Amino acid sequence: MTVSAAPTTAMSRVLIAGATGFIGQFVAKASLDSGRPTYVLVRPGAATSPSKAEGLISDRENMEKLLKVHEIEIVISAVGGENVLDQLGLIEAIKAVGTIKRFLPSEFGHDVVRADPVEPGLNMYKEKREIRRFVEEYGIPYTYICCNSIASWPYYDNKHPADALPPLEHFKIYGDGSVKAYFVAGTDIGKFTMKTVDDVRTLNKSVHFRPSSNFYNMNELASLWEKKIGRTLPRVTVTEHDLLAIAAANIIPDSVVAAFTHDIFIKGCQFNFSINSPNDIEVGTLYPGEPFRTLDECFNDFALKLKNNNKDVGSHGNATPNHVVESLAISAPCVVCDKKISLFAGI
Repeated sequence: MTVSAAPTTAMSRVLIAGATGFIGQFVAKASLDSGRPTYVLVRPGAATSPSKAEGLISDRENMEKLLKVHEIEIVISAVGGENVLDQLGLIEAIKAVGTIKRFLPSEFGHDVVRADPVEPGLNMYKEKREIRRFVEEYGIPYTYICCNSIASWPYYDNKHPADALPPLEHFKIYGDGSVKAYFVAGTDIGKFTMKTVDDVRTLNKSVHFRPSSNFYNMNELASLWEKKIGRTLPRVTVTEHDLLAIAAANIIPDSVVAAFTHDIFIKGCQFNFSINSPNDIEVGTLYPGEPFRTLDECFNDFALKLKNNNKDVGSHGNATPNHVVESLAISAPCVVCDKKISLFAGI
């Protein structure tokens, strides 16, 4: 498929909800780096408690006022999974304002229409599908970011990828370890997301991140990590039956993690469908000159963290960039002009 080059457009004014979360931090930094006027929705104390900021978007009246007064053109939501339906108030505000050029709802993972995890993971996808339904019924211009997996060791000890580095004791291998997935660095999620927001080619489309350089199965991940640490680790097989049993136990978050792990590494939900429809596009096709960070490079970073922190690195994976943290710590609305970031706090 041939995709035309993106036309040059003026930088739109961007509002990001959930900018203190794991994905949101990368999107916010990429927006700032691009030079766009960037607005971050926060509430006092949200730098340490992202959920406080997420609750703001359900307030339709205040969101509508905010979008109008600050002439917001692009809205990006990166709120956490448990707050997905809070976006309904934001969607109502976007519909009422009628001037938003693009809305990126809180997807940033699998294509929630194609993926089909067992419960309790499926419920989260049903909520995201509901958000899609309202967006499309209201005629809101959108882009869905389907970036697949974070470039880290997947679901190790049921931790968020932000808190999990590759293991040092043993590998958990799901099934026979042969089912592949796509792994994308957080910086690349931010970079490519911000490229799509003003790109007419991504209007009303799902943008899929499928870097061929980062297409690995569990056995290949294990071998890559062993090269970094210079030793072989034992493998522990987690069977499909094991994953389904954990999911069926409905213990949160373990059961949600098991449901998604089963969908990825047993059913192959990231690649078991084609993206040839008019509503799908692959990000590498859009921006062929922009490289992805390789998983090999990301694992080099993990190995360096282990060395520099004497293996105690769990608290470093979820650090929000300093220039964002400094701004988010302020308890009243403000504008930091040199960083082009405005804060909406306490509305």
